[in-house]
Amino acid sequence: MIARRSPRMKWIALMAAPALLLVGCAGDSGGEGGAEGGTMELTLAHSYNPDQPQDRCGAAVIKEEVEKADVGLTIELFGSSQLGGDADRIASVASGDIDIDIQGASALGAVYEPISVLDAAYAFDDAAHLAEFMDSDASDKVIEGFADAAGVYTLGAWSAGARHFTANSPIRTPEDLEGMRIRFPGSPQFLMNAKALGATATEVAYEELYLALQQGTVEGQENPITNIKSQNLAEVQDYLSLSAHQLNTNLVIMSQKWNDLSEEQQEALTDAVEVAVDEVTACVAEDEEATIEEWRTGGDWEVIDDVDVDAFQTKAVAYLEETLEGESLEVFEAIRSTSSK
Repeated sequence: MIARRSPRMKWIALMAAPALLLVGCAGDSGGEGGAEGGTMELTLAHSYNPDQPQDRCGAAVIKEEVEKADVGLTIELFGSSQLGGDADRIASVASGDIDIDIQGASALGAVYEPISVLDAAYAFDDAAHLAEFMDSDASDKVIEGFADAAGVYTLGAWSAGARHFTANSPIRTPEDLEGMRIRFPGSPQFLMNAKALGATATEVAYEELYLALQQGTVEGQENPITNIKSQNLAEVQDYLSLSAHQLNTNLVIMSQKWNDLSEEQQEALTDAVEVAVDEVTACVAEDEEATIEEWRTGGDWEVIDDVDVDAFQTKAVAYLEETLEGESLEVFEAIRSTSSK
């Protein structure tokens, strides 16, 4: 493997050895994926819609940058879960039926549990902290562990925005959550986050969230701004509380097709992902700022800015340090060790 120009891309070299053990001699860069072998088309799948940053600023940018590099690579995009749900696509990447996929950390936890800790409540202070962790040696163990368990490469990671609470009463402190039924996704890490924050979790499918809030099945929920907007939750909730209690962490993963690429193609692809990481981060920040300002002035609901984030974070971190075990605890401690707070 060639050296990468960004620390973020060091994962490729770190994971080369375990992946090559699985594929034998497939890593010979002089194979059919080399420049002399003609154009190779890669499939890139994800579950996001065209209006979401992961698609328009992530997947679309990766395709554009790779094809602009003119190294004999093209990318065909399959968004909106066209190639299956998260679990199906993870299996397809591992088997080589899908070349590249964009997945949430919690979904990848089904393959390698410690990686789901990237979605732990208040693990990261903000998107800059996530980037710092991923660029540091502290991330090596979890990325290598995931490669060993899943047999796939990690090309990059970004935050798709922080998650916040909505409800029919303000949520400023952990005490405000007491006795309130809050919808959380059903993955183990999300349900652990609920306990860490002091919430009573109720599992409701994302597609049924609006109706559940409208009918009072749940009293509140938590999601990133882009999801809250797309679901029109201001129609059925009175308050948005800016708790920023969890980053939505996405990883760009690739099958062992990586080993069929020439070094020039590998570099073009990793460079493209690096551009996309920066683009998604910027797009998320711009979208969130515009949406929140629109809500503040529109009067659809009240935006609560004075959430006691320190109280929530102190409570959550203490719970997670006490509850997580083994490699998962090591990952959490590694993340917190890179915090500036």
